[in-house]
Amino acid sequence: MSPISKQRVRGERGNLYQEVTDKIIAELEAGRVPWVQPWGAANANLGLPKNAASARRYSGINILILWGAVIEKSFRGQNWLTFNQARTLGGCVRKGEKGTTVFYADRFIPKSEQERAQKTGDDPNAIPFLKRFTVFNVEQCDDLPESAFAGIAPLPEREQIPRAEDLIRGTGADFRIGGARAFYQPAGDFIQVPPQPSFFQQIDYYRTCFHELGHWTGAKHRLARDHSGRFGSHPYAREELVAEMSSAFVCAALGITPTVRHADYLASWLEVLKEDNHAVFRAASQASKAADFILACEAGAMPESEAA
Repeated sequence: MSPISKQRVRGERGNLYQEVTDKIIAELEAGRVPWVQPWGAANANLGLPKNAASARRYSGINILILWGAVIEKSFRGQNWLTFNQARTLGGCVRKGEKGTTVFYADRFIPKSEQERAQKTGDDPNAIPFLKRFTVFNVEQCDDLPESAFAGIAPLPEREQIPRAEDLIRGTGADFRIGGARAFYQPAGDFIQVPPQPSFFQQIDYYRTCFHELGHWTGAKHRLARDHSGRFGSHPYAREELVAEMSSAFVCAALGITPTVRHADYLASWLEVLKEDNHAVFRAASQASKAADFILACEAGAMPESEAA
């Protein structure tokens, strides 16, 4: 291997080591110790992460990385697969899911080094390398066999609120249950939310459903709000504010105590409100229209904007 190639390999390895170290530092600065009972914070089963296809346990730094992912994304289990392994088992990674980067360390002997060793009679020098690849938790996949979920405790019974269930069903929205994230997908016009029992407090399932339904009302063929904003932008923050207010209005109408989003959302809302003293009036007005649109579905009535 040429000196330039060796230098490039060392640089890549150094970047990977720094990348992982930075992640661990971020966890510690956030007050989380990734090697101390992470399952308590994530409500996951006790155990070491393993590959759901081969049943082999991950080791070394990959344990800390995967435990951190379990905490961050509230997965219930420690079972992981690559994209191709999920397909081999007859399933697939759910569209839009983001994987977790893990690392494989090994050594190899370049051909030039083998040839040199043969000529000199010396032992060949192996070069260490660090390779990254992506894995997905089984909860990020669909259509996997039951064997892929081995060791994961079953979810408890759902704590259903009939009136809320009827309203959600009455909207006719395309609701998809699964995964660890809640979102509305404008392009496909569908909502995805995690299973209700996977919420730390099951009542939060309904608050989340009505938040995503708030976004759903903003589609062009419904109330036609601006869904073009990207995460972190002011249009995104304004739409999130509308969805959260509409959820609060719907929850109050159903007798469910409203809630608020985490600090990142609050900070972005405050930034918008401080820059525009009309923003909260517009958001509240749009949220009322969204809530009215959703609540009109409870009695099977068609909202005016769709009845035309």
